[in-house]
Amino acid sequence: MSDKYDYWLHHLPGVGERTIRKLLAVFSKPEEIYERLISPGAGKAERQKEFEGILTGKQKEALAACTKSWSLEEEYEKLAEMGIQFLTFQDLMYPQRLKEIPDPPFGLYVRGNLPKENVLSVAVIGARECSEYGRFVGQELGKTLGEKGVQVISGMARGIDGISQAAALDAGGISFGVLGCGVDICYPSQNKRLYERLLTQGGILSPYIPGTMPKAPLFPPRNRIVSGLADALIVVEARQKSGTLITVDMALEQGREVYVVPGRLTDRLSDGCNRLIKQGAGILLSPEDFLTEMSDNFPDKFVLCSENSSGKTNYEPFSMSKEERIIYDSLDLTPKAVNQICIDSQTKLSYLQVQQILIRFCLIGAAKQPVPGFYAAVHPPQK
Repeated sequence: MSDKYDYWLHHLPGVGERTIRKLLAVFSKPEEIYERLISPGAGKAERQKEFEGILTGKQKEALAACTKSWSLEEEYEKLAEMGIQFLTFQDLMYPQRLKEIPDPPFGLYVRGNLPKENVLSVAVIGARECSEYGRFVGQELGKTLGEKGVQVISGMARGIDGISQAAALDAGGISFGVLGCGVDICYPSQNKRLYERLLTQGGILSPYIPGTMPKAPLFPPRNRIVSGLADALIVVEARQKSGTLITVDMALEQGREVYVVPGRLTDRLSDGCNRLIKQGAGILLSPEDFLTEMSDNFPDKFVLCSENSSGKTNYEPFSMSKEERIIYDSLDLTPKAVNQICIDSQTKLSYLQVQQILIRFCLIGAAKQPVPGFYAAVHPPQK
């Protein structure tokens, strides 16, 4: 179990993962490193020489100053007061999936719970500025995975990440958010409600010390943990040049299975997804299809459907007239202008009549108006 010396070592200014590993290769315990800084020259001469060779002069000065100003007990107790658990890769509780990836993070901060090792974990990632279609797919994926007891891993970001996680929680499932900042900071701030729900229905994890503010360079290492905690990764919408694709590369390097939701050739939000399919990624045709494959690939981790889950949508078509049915059947998950709906439905109704029907659909929750003048279906068209 990690202790105050582990936390001290991970908290040192100017000391990264590589330096920590080099130090631990010479000194088996962080406590020995601490004592060496407090009492320079103590111990065996050959070890002192190795110690001197690892750290630069500026690092030594900064570390010595930090060590003398630190109160080990007080700083370590602050973590417990904030409800934060600190683990190192030497701890038994450290996620086994992360131990298996190249260069696992030395330290991991946790609020809430850790993902269970014997339960299937799936990372769902995608565009921040997603389309209505992407939003729908993210919600359906999160909902189905949550119902089946699959652990949903993501970065709690705007768009697909947060949408899928919230849907999993709404379905009574479990989800874990990996942050590119300290676990005591909610980022982005608009996902405050999701952050609070994850603390009770899952957990918040980060490789960064509490109080660390979000910065662009911190997110790629965060993404490595998102994919590392998952057995498989699903991409829902990604542009040709997207940070999502960096996570995909990391997942492949870690030996994770990658699935992609295909998109239209003319949809720029799907360029990255379609290219991944061309390169051999798995194609996700439906959440149910995906889960069938997972049950074959991970039989020991696959959680069966709970007794109160029928696997069917709760949505039932409402009573419609013949004209309303024609208009309803012409709707899609992609928003359409009223003029386009008139053309697609080949209706004899006037523009105003079609608009009135669409407004009724919105009022009863059968359709929505994402932007003024454009209407979309809430549920996919019936086949």
